Amino acid sequence: MSYLEYAVKSTPTGWRKILHLNWPVALLLASVSGAGFLMLYSVAGGSFTPWAEPQMKRFALGFVLMIMVAMVPIWFWRSLSGVAYLGALILLIAVELFGTVGMGAQRWIDLGFMRLQPSELMKITLVMLLAAYYDWLPARKTSRPFWVLLPVLIILVPVALVLKQPDLGTSILLLAAGGGLMFLAGVHWAYFAAVIASGIGLISAVFQSRGTPWQLLKDYQYRRIDTFLDPSTDPLGAGYHITQSKIALGSGGWTGRGFMQGTQSRLNFLPEKHTDFIFTTLAEEFGFMGALSLLGLYALIIIFCVSSALMNKDRFASLLTLGIALNFFLFFAVNMSMVMGLAPVVGVPLPLVSYGGSAMLVLLLAFGLMQSAHVHRPR
Repeated sequence: MSYLEYAVKSTPTGWRKILHLNWPVALLLASVSGAGFLMLYSVAGGSFTPWAEPQMKRFALGFVLMIMVAMVPIWFWRSLSGVAYLGALILLIAVELFGTVGMGAQRWIDLGFMRLQPSELMKITLVMLLAAYYDWLPARKTSRPFWVLLPVLIILVPVALVLKQPDLGTSILLLAAGGGLMFLAGVHWAYFAAVIASGIGLISAVFQSRGTPWQLLKDYQYRRIDTFLDPSTDPLGAGYHITQSKIALGSGGWTGRGFMQGTQSRLNFLPEKHTDFIFTTLAEEFGFMGALSLLGLYALIIIFCVSSALMNKDRFASLLTLGIALNFFLFFAVNMSMVMGLAPVVGVPLPLVSYGGSAMLVLLLAFGLMQSAHVHRPR
């Protein structure tokens, strides 16, 4: 009996698949989204419009789509990984040609009923293709230079397209997720050590070149670096966002000011309070304990995903699940670091909490793939 025949016979059929879903992950996703609805209700001044109600509808649609994706065998999604990646790549090119401009960036395609952000799709299709690639590639070839170069090109092409939009945050996430999956697939650590050493050398050269004839960055770019390192140098300009964010974080204390009692968000001191900086609203209203509780929910989702991946005997399904968990981790880690001043402000939303249609729907579709891998794993 072949492996595929064994996998087909050993997985549940029909409505029994519902029972085999990873329900802890599904309930945790609903819990995190529920926290997001509360925050969107709060920042709107106690109203479901204009943010909470559309977000709730998107979550309901996304949750149904997650279940539908989970019902489809994982080997079907494996066969579509190349097509899905090429489709996302074509959409990124379409954005460059006739995309919609918003907040100084060209990142969306207007579909009428919603604005699609293809870079969100690329986060998932990139993981799918890399997982399929390393499932196909014999283990002995994983670290050979030629077979390392191919996935590097698969990663760098969409990264370059996203950087042109410009969207530094998403390009960093694509690069980190792709590199992380290569490491998980078994690529030798020496490649990553070389990349890290080169990055450190480049950063050092950037700082040392300042004020010299061979200066590597423009003067305004150095001023942005100065503002990140010390926002007080431009508190009403480039440092305004992070300064107000830190004030909101600090004013929450241990237990917070109370639901809908956050002064920074209520008085509109906090910019982008319903998207990128919504974590600071939560921290101000529910304090350190509320922020820690949200972080705990995120951590549990990661733990259940990693546990599912480790139990899965199918290499593609295991790598796909780990890749989705890694993507999810990078999402909230970068956002939280950004609003706390530990990383530059790069425009990365807080997963399932920040307002946004494309990000929520694509993320739930990704967890649908994770659920498909869990339901259809050989037993």
